[in-house]
Amino acid sequence: MTISPAAATDAADTVFRVRDLTKVYHMGEVDVHALRGVDLDLVAGELMVLLGPSGSGKSTLLNILGGLDTASGGTVHYRDQDLTHADEQRLTAYRRFHVGFVFQFYNLMPSLTARENVQAVTEIVPNPMTAEEALALVHLQDRMDHFPAQLSGGEQQRVAIARAIAKNPSVLLCDEPTGALDSETGILVLEALERANQELGTTTALITHNADISGMADRVVRIMDGKISSIERNTTRVKASELSW
Repeated sequence: MTISPAAATDAADTVFRVRDLTKVYHMGEVDVHALRGVDLDLVAGELMVLLGPSGSGKSTLLNILGGLDTASGGTVHYRDQDLTHADEQRLTAYRRFHVGFVFQFYNLMPSLTARENVQAVTEIVPNPMTAEEALALVHLQDRMDHFPAQLSGGEQQRVAIARAIAKNPSVLLCDEPTGALDSETGILVLEALERANQELGTTTALITHNADISGMADRVVRIMDGKISSIERNTTRVKASELSW
């Protein structure tokens, strides 16, 4: 089912409200238009998949939602906060207290165990989960005292997810979290994200170029050439464990 890009939502449930968002990168004498007038709402508790080829603008959109980049035009609101005009101090506080990030590459500190990698984040926020709770949620309770070099790629990515969710963020933003993994390992990672979304109620946006992952989403947003080409709502979500590619 295809619906309008800015689907009507209850304002109380709207976590992100994006209107006419543009982003232009100036590369010498060339202007690269990464986003060209994006309208989008993200609703509390949903899992949204952003689907599109490399260079379509999906990572740029995610980075702006996460306060890692700023828009060239348009507006972005996180609940009642206007991120469009926020200074760096406000964006830093926003990223620290409200957003968890999961990237394709795990960015773990090699000299710290899985437990210590997670604890490094829990020490800077007011109401964190314990590292043990977060690692148990991603089924790594038996690997907490292993260093990254002693973990597989999928296990390292699940540590990165535990680190992100241990802050108890209201939003989890994931950029190609399975991009460096094989199908079997990738599904374990998606199961961890699924649990965070369903058990903790964490609003989740997940970028991928893999259309097979879209079945696990509440909504699938397709992006092409910096624009939203369609938004589809899944009537039922497929369990991550039932996906394959």
